[in-house]
Amino acid sequence: MAELLNKIIPNVMNKLPDFLAAIKDTLVMVVWSGSIAFVLGLILGIIIVVTKPGGILENKVLYQILDKLINFFRSIPFIILLTWVIPLSRAIMGTAINVPGAIVPLIMGTVPFFSRQVESALAETDPGLIEAALSMGSGPMEIIFRVYLRESVAAIARGTTITAISLVGLTAMAGAVGSGGLGDFAIRYGHDRNMTDVTWVTVIVVFILVSIIQVIGNIVVKKNRH
Repeated sequence: MAELLNKIIPNVMNKLPDFLAAIKDTLVMVVWSGSIAFVLGLILGIIIVVTKPGGILENKVLYQILDKLINFFRSIPFIILLTWVIPLSRAIMGTAINVPGAIVPLIMGTVPFFSRQVESALAETDPGLIEAALSMGSGPMEIIFRVYLRESVAAIARGTTITAISLVGLTAMAGAVGSGGLGDFAIRYGHDRNMTDVTWVTVIVVFILVSIIQVIGNIVVKKNRH
């Protein structure tokens, strides 16, 4: 088997330790930045929904500020965001390169996108359920957890899946500025040194990773669909 792989993908086999390290770096970036972005995006999405005009905690000033901030960060191309937040990455992580240096821009690039996914998911909640909860004397926190979130699990899971797959793509883009991971590996060896087998294998691994995320997402959505 090893001999066959050496014939088919010789450059990958020669760089196998680097390749495995790149896979690990990509997974670390996706898990850490994805987890933090999930929490922050969920909170922002909830705040946007409950403070909008007609919301259960209507606050036009807060809604407008958050709405414009989200739109602002969503409008920045990620490759520009990577360089723009370098000082912030150094201040928070102590470095702006390698995996630690990619975490901050990945979070900032993902949170606005995911918060909109959450907003769309919560917006699908039946208004009748909210009105019924209000008439029964439920407070805002009860409505958020027992109505909005409970009724939107499938939609939020769908949005999380889309966001996670997008995040995989962002980690590859981060590799263009030396953040490590599969993107960096493909650029350094596949592109710069014209090792086509490295590029193909990297594409296949990313495809497998995306497929796993999609399958898990589909299972969660199916189990929580009403």
